[in-house]
Amino acid sequence: MVCNETGFEVSAPPGPAARTGRALARAQGLYLLVTGVWPLLHYRSFEAVLGPKVDDWLVRCVSGLAVTLAYQQLRTRATSQGLTTARRIGIGAALSFGGVDLRYGGSGRISRIYLLDAAVQACWVAAWIKTASPPRAHQAER
Repeated sequence: MVCNETGFEVSAPPGPAARTGRALARAQGLYLLVTGVWPLLHYRSFEAVLGPKVDDWLVRCVSGLAVTLAYQQLRTRATSQGLTTARRIGIGAALSFGGVDLRYGGSGRISRIYLLDAAVQACWVAAWIKTASPPRAHQAER
């Protein structure tokens, strides 16, 4: 926080790293929203692309959780606390979805198209790790 000329605290504009983190959270949130809402809106097309499901209720439950995660990611603020929370949610969601995709998509228990989602989830993890790393300082040549 910084103070303006009247002495009131105001938020400083977010820097480039905060804007990048917020953009990443919003991109992941949009992905989670689309993939989460799809089976809730049109279950038949969802199964046509991703294969038949045994437990419709479980698909709808996971979809609801994805939409909940999406909501949180989409409303991320470019603050230290906001970005830390978004990073934790982003990495946790990506590892959870990606792990299931690899385990069951790789074994053939679910459609192999889930391996494509596993690749997307790996990209989310990599992007969040990259945003957490401080920029490398350039050392002056002697």
